[in-house]
Amino acid sequence: MMGFALFGSMLIAGLIGYASEKTGWTKNGYLPSILICIGGAVLVFFLRRMFGIGFHSAGLNAILSAIGALVIVPFHWRK
Repeated sequence: MMGFALFGSMLIAGLIGYASEKTGWTKNGYLPSILICIGGAVLVFFLRRMFGIGFHSAGLNAILSAIGALVIVPFHWRK
């Protein structure tokens, strides 16, 4: 069961990364945006599994963490 939730979280995060580039919301490039979103989703997924931090829905965790990662990561590295 955990494998399906992890794969689904990564899939949702990848779609959010692709959609954010397609709509012009971010300008990081397709691959960096997808990787940023997947990284955020995996991080929150494991935080939820280990410590119980997050929402009960893996899909909602994936959506919010992907959007949060897209907001935090690129702005942190820009000058």
